[in-house]
Amino acid sequence: MIKVDKVKNLKEYSRAELEARCLELEKKNDSLSVRLNWYEEQFRLGRQQRFGSSSERTMPDQIAIFNEPEAEAVVFYSEPSVDEVILKPKRKKGHKAKIVKDLLKVVVEYKLSADHNCERCGGEIHEMSKQIRTELTVIPAQVSVTEHVSYVYSCRSCEKNDTSVPVIIAPSPNPVIPKSLASPSLVSHIMTRKYMEALPLYRQEQQFKHDGLAISRQTMANWMIKASKDWLKPLYKEMHAELKKKEVLHADETMLEVLCEPDRPAKTNSYMWMYRTSGDSVPIILYDYREGRSGSYPKEFLEGFNGYLHVDGYAGYNKVEQAKLAGCWAHVRRKYDESLKALPEKAEVAYSGSQEGLAYCNRLFEIERSLCDVSFEKRKEQRELQSRPIIEAYFAWLEIQKEKALPQSYLGKAVTYSLNQKEKLYTFLEDGRIELSNNRGERSIKPFVIGRKNWLFSNTPKGATASAVIYSIIETAKENKLKPFEYLKYLFEQLPNIDITDQNLLASYLPWSADLPDYCRTK
Repeated sequence: MIKVDKVKNLKEYSRAELEARCLELEKKNDSLSVRLNWYEEQFRLGRQQRFGSSSERTMPDQIAIFNEPEAEAVVFYSEPSVDEVILKPKRKKGHKAKIVKDLLKVVVEYKLSADHNCERCGGEIHEMSKQIRTELTVIPAQVSVTEHVSYVYSCRSCEKNDTSVPVIIAPSPNPVIPKSLASPSLVSHIMTRKYMEALPLYRQEQQFKHDGLAISRQTMANWMIKASKDWLKPLYKEMHAELKKKEVLHADETMLEVLCEPDRPAKTNSYMWMYRTSGDSVPIILYDYREGRSGSYPKEFLEGFNGYLHVDGYAGYNKVEQAKLAGCWAHVRRKYDESLKALPEKAEVAYSGSQEGLAYCNRLFEIERSLCDVSFEKRKEQRELQSRPIIEAYFAWLEIQKEKALPQSYLGKAVTYSLNQKEKLYTFLEDGRIELSNNRGERSIKPFVIGRKNWLFSNTPKGATASAVIYSIIETAKENKLKPFEYLKYLFEQLPNIDITDQNLLASYLPWSADLPDYCRTK
């Protein structure tokens, strides 16, 4: 770089030196402008994510590339009719009865005394009709003590005439956790409150204390680990084996902090991996705790699986060589949505690249919504006719955009992401069972993410493993229309009293089993 001495007269420098200096300053200015634009995008997107709506819905005033009158337009909202605008929806008759029809009903009657007579003439009165008021009554959780008393018997004759006396103990159910105060209902209650309602153990400890019950969080944590290892882990293994038999799966992962991992600093990130079935088979959702994010973990977990695997753009899934990876168009669309949110409020037409990319994605999702009720074969056929031309046009458009968009801008990142995922984004055309996005997987990992925001971390690897098993049982139960509390309580009552090594017997306790009692099912 040529340095210009301000003290000297500029006339002392040659024209070539000054031109070189100007060129240097122009390059520096361009570099600083790019960096400033990047920081401004980060600021606008961060502000929107913090204070704005999290919805990714496309507004109807955004540009669409399918705007010819002859073409089928992108439908964002259905236009309401006059009646829908003017008239308010009426509450359906029997609305209250529909809400309370499956609940336990307690009838409280209010009658006048037998000696009550007419207030006007003093004559005898009779029952004419009834007025009924329906209310929902809440009974707070109550803790009681159950003593299991097993009587011990012996033989009087042997006591008198023999040197040894046989002793017979009346049989009783085996406890869920031997030598503890834990009952099936208590363990189920603590599990569902933590892993379904995201209530940490220290808050449960405080609530028990307010009710006059001193149960420490350490005791409850030990109960969770013991119950999951002894009784839920065998079910988890059966679910894992069943999962790998399917032909279409979803996968996702999220961070988890485990404080006391051996030979690792406390702040080192571990990961909770999630695998689940697609919409065409019995719902199975499994979580798997691992110390890292290496692609060897999903490869190991899915050993024996051969089929399609829905994933996001993480390159680690490429190590799952036995699976055909299906990319997520929702991730593609989200990047264009973020790009639009990062733009200045009064962006001009020059910024329409993000809107065009979003329009391509919107059109694909609109086609998928129109095919949601058709057969898999019909869906594959219609995708070839409708979706493939749009995808080919989209990737042709990307080749143009990659020369225009700045690589570090949000639009540039969206373009690069799609080009890197090109092969995976075409996969959904191969089979009608494959979904356009991995949203099903993201929805299934969200309960863990919500729970993590409340209890923040796991203390030990045993606790993290127990959490993975319990989350798997609860989320699979929810997907199979079971009541998690009743289902877990039933498992803890039954499994300690059967041979859990018998796979045929254990199969009747899986969340999708038809042998489960009706009180475990939602109505």
